Amino acid sequence: MTKPSLPELLHAAVAAVGGTERPGQVTMAEAVAQAIDDGSHLLVQAGTGTGKSLGYLVPALAHGERVVVATATLALQRQLVERDLPRTVDALHPLLRRRPEFAMLKGRSNYLCLHRLHEGMPQDEEEGLFDQFEAAAPTSKLGQDLLRLRDWSDETESGDRDDLTPGVSDRAWAQVSVSSRECLGATKCAYGAECFAEMARERAKLAEVVVTNHALLAIDAIEGAPVLPQHEVLIVDEAHELVSRVTGVATGELTPGQVNRAVRRAAKLVNEKAADQLQTAAEGFERLMELALPGRLEEIPEDLGYALMALRDAARTVISAIGATRDKSVQDEDAVRKQALASVESVHDVAERICNGSEWDVVWYERHDRFGASLRVAPMSVSGLLREKLFTDRSVTLASATLKLGGDFNGVGASMGLAPEGTEGEDVPQWKGIDVGSPFDYRRQGILYVAKHLARPARDGDRADMLDELTELIQAAGGRTLGLFSSMRAAQLAAEELRIRLPEFPILLQGEETLGELIKNFSADPKTCLFGTLSLWQGVDVPGPSCQLVVMDKIPFPRPDDPLMSARQKAVEEAGGNGFMAVAATHAALLMAQGAGRLVRASGDRGVVAVLDQRLATARYGSYLKASLPDFWYTTDRDQVRRSLAAIDAKARQAESDGAAPAGTPPTPEAATGTEEDAGAQA
Repeated sequence: MTKPSLPELLHAAVAAVGGTERPGQVTMAEAVAQAIDDGSHLLVQAGTGTGKSLGYLVPALAHGERVVVATATLALQRQLVERDLPRTVDALHPLLRRRPEFAMLKGRSNYLCLHRLHEGMPQDEEEGLFDQFEAAAPTSKLGQDLLRLRDWSDETESGDRDDLTPGVSDRAWAQVSVSSRECLGATKCAYGAECFAEMARERAKLAEVVVTNHALLAIDAIEGAPVLPQHEVLIVDEAHELVSRVTGVATGELTPGQVNRAVRRAAKLVNEKAADQLQTAAEGFERLMELALPGRLEEIPEDLGYALMALRDAARTVISAIGATRDKSVQDEDAVRKQALASVESVHDVAERICNGSEWDVVWYERHDRFGASLRVAPMSVSGLLREKLFTDRSVTLASATLKLGGDFNGVGASMGLAPEGTEGEDVPQWKGIDVGSPFDYRRQGILYVAKHLARPARDGDRADMLDELTELIQAAGGRTLGLFSSMRAAQLAAEELRIRLPEFPILLQGEETLGELIKNFSADPKTCLFGTLSLWQGVDVPGPSCQLVVMDKIPFPRPDDPLMSARQKAVEEAGGNGFMAVAATHAALLMAQGAGRLVRASGDRGVVAVLDQRLATARYGSYLKASLPDFWYTTDRDQVRRSLAAIDAKARQAESDGAAPAGTPPTPEAATGTEEDAGAQA
């Protein structure tokens, strides 16, 4: 039998998921297949609605070697494992004459730990372990969560936290899970044969497709000990998130609470001298942290240097002492020792890293109203790490709806350690970028409106004119508004003010309910508005008439006092580059592209993206930012936009009163766009 062609396979897969084949999806699948065959790398921008999951899954499955797919969000992991992969495998089975296995793999702390569940968890203040189920009042929220977890442990097959619905608090989950450092290891653990994390690893070893997350991919790259099985093909979906996720994994932190916890856990396991040395070092560190002011430490102050060296040396002494002593009087000694060791090693590693003072690290103090001060250290850049660890020995495809910033892929490529596209040379990863477009007609479905008449936003300044503009836009749209704000404070102020001004339109605010609940309520009532910050810029998928106005209060540049971003900007400038464009403008462009992408999620969607920041129209970098957004029809005419919003609202209300399903009903496209004179009239 002849080998099936890629178009045949794609056609079968698309039919199986009930989708429609799109030219962009075919182009993408062919490009991914080519990159896999060549062993080269691909950056592919595939707009919303392209069907990019099948665009990479079909050529990957056809290739027949092991593939790792890494995503940023739980929603996409679930979609792949519960919907796309089962249907695609079923559809391709008759053509491929094999049934590829697939599996999900996450970090160890995502799985229920049976040892901790049944044996209890080490207690900081006393010897041995305590039963967290007895310690928590059964009527408390924590107690109820723990009882639910115990019941769930008898029925779950995966032990995966994300399979538990409804979920439990982080505090409850911490009582029944362990980090990889705290784990006893399958051979030493009484529950090793039944361990959920170990079973997930075994399934991954046998699978042809392993679905994981960016964080585990980063751990695999950074820590040297392989977590993921050997693979020939890596596909990174939601790739615009990769750099920030890798940076997060590579960031170390020290807090007085964390250090004191390590002291308490180790105290009963080591001799008095070693325990006292760590206690003294912890007290010195805590005294310093009480005086810490937020901001970057370009040089480590002498007193902090001494405190960190004392912590490092004391932690090293304790680590040696824990390894050399046994105390049979401690209940389940191995678990207690392992947790103590993990805590002390974590303190040691961060203290040593800061003491070593790498020029590639950024160190800063942070202060949190609730948790107090922390000392943090992060890599200046992860580009070298990604170039070395990601793009060797395998073909890598990076896919997202937003990778092409300012008109090309080089900005995102550089953040991942790639030389400009087409650069030749030894040890230079070869890659190409391809934009397969979107099935949506952005110019006919949406307007990009910049409120050019507003005053230039000042940092933390009063923006009464912006609130006036926002009020009028929401009134014209009849609600239906997703408000994306550059800070939580701005979102809260806007919500408080507009709840007074517009009582007829319910205003939901991020943080007042879970994100899932907020999105559900926002979708259910077209008059409702939803305000929030960063996670809303990327995590909201509401097709139809509930989201017909997306508002950005201002261009989301990083805060000038953000220690890591400002350090990265300064480093680019010292190397002769444009730090503002390379760091701040790229950061803003990525977020704005993601934010603007919330508007059009289906072929029947239409509406307005309103940017209430005149700089998008007046500043030199405005053209770079606009080139990163979908190709909406552009205007600065405030009256025109109000007329268009009112017309879109009227049409949606008419559809609702007629009992039609507005989300799937294609509107008259000219309603949202056209010339400035006719757009309102045609709607």
